[in-house]
Amino acid sequence: MVCALLGASTALIVAKAAGWVGDGATRTVVLTASGAGTPAANPIDEDAEAKPLPGNDFDPAAIYRERAAGVVTLLALFGPDDSAAAADAAQGSGFVVSSDGYILTNSHVITTAGEDATQAPEAASTVLVEFRDGDRVRARIVGWDIYDDVGLLKVDPADHHLTVVPLGDSTHVVVGQPIAAIGSPFGNESSLSVGVVSATERSIASLTSSYDLVDAIQTDAPINRGNSGGPMFDARGRVIGINAQINSNSGTAEGVGFAVPINSARRSMEQLIETGEVRYAWLGVSTQTLTPRLADHFDYSVDAGAAVQTVVPGSPADEAGLQAGGTEKDFTGIPFRPGGDLIVAIDGAPVETAEDVVRAIAEGLLPGETTHLTILRDGKRVEVTVKLGERPETPPGSDR
Repeated sequence: MVCALLGASTALIVAKAAGWVGDGATRTVVLTASGAGTPAANPIDEDAEAKPLPGNDFDPAAIYRERAAGVVTLLALFGPDDSAAAADAAQGSGFVVSSDGYILTNSHVITTAGEDATQAPEAASTVLVEFRDGDRVRARIVGWDIYDDVGLLKVDPADHHLTVVPLGDSTHVVVGQPIAAIGSPFGNESSLSVGVVSATERSIASLTSSYDLVDAIQTDAPINRGNSGGPMFDARGRVIGINAQINSNSGTAEGVGFAVPINSARRSMEQLIETGEVRYAWLGVSTQTLTPRLADHFDYSVDAGAAVQTVVPGSPADEAGLQAGGTEKDFTGIPFRPGGDLIVAIDGAPVETAEDVVRAIAEGLLPGETTHLTILRDGKRVEVTVKLGERPETPPGSDR
């Protein structure tokens, strides 16, 4: 775990794992004052407004000039003493999303989420927000979502001038489009990196829960420890994702970076503001994507869909009568249980992959709501109505 000095004159030794790299390794690094950037190196543009930048060209300098003032460095302190010298600390990034003081970041920056799967996450005792002029203010933790790794803070707008950054629409993100990331990698505040979107709807292991994140945005932009919680901007300076993790053997930016799509983060934010918690619907099945070759080999009448592999006893799917697959077989290295129901649509929307089931259930519905599944059973189309449950913290043999 790497901690920035954040303008302090003495070094901090960080003992808290950041959870930034998937292998969970913890490193303690001491930075001297000479290793930290100074706020004066990047003057603030106080006139930046929360609206898209004009034109269609990708201008990283313009994005930085107009948006960097809305990106903040976070220092989360853990322990009974909120003194930075006495408490364990984690450093990350965040960005201002409203004039009344809401700041988005990752849950693993401001809580212990992801450190110990057997323990419920604990919030930081103190979170300090540092702006580009070096000023720090205390933030209140509004709440967090461990499933999409989203955290929400609030500062008093009377404590410091706030520059709001606009949120975009991550459903419009396409592979190859240019992006800019601003954050505090290794404690170097207000750093810019650029790249392109390498993939969308990428299914990756979550740092903070037992469920996969199915809609991650992949990028080749250099993203390192400390970028956690910072914004990923499109060419018009709109946030399309929250930089969340890197898949790397060394823990540095020669790996692959991933961001939480902003639409998912917005969903979490809205629920946290309204109720202080985020709820996810749960079906209670595990599924496998049906490919054309699997369909041909196992004699399916269609070549796409989500094949039900297992059904959790007592789950909403079990109560609705969904049928699991039979004995597991192997074909082209893919484990597959044929013979169960094949989900081909949810509430009329086509289902082509296992991830489509997660998107429809977890992102579009709430616990207690009713959904209508179109399935193929023994070659016949069947409509099944399911009343969804509350997602359990640990999936009991299922991840849907």
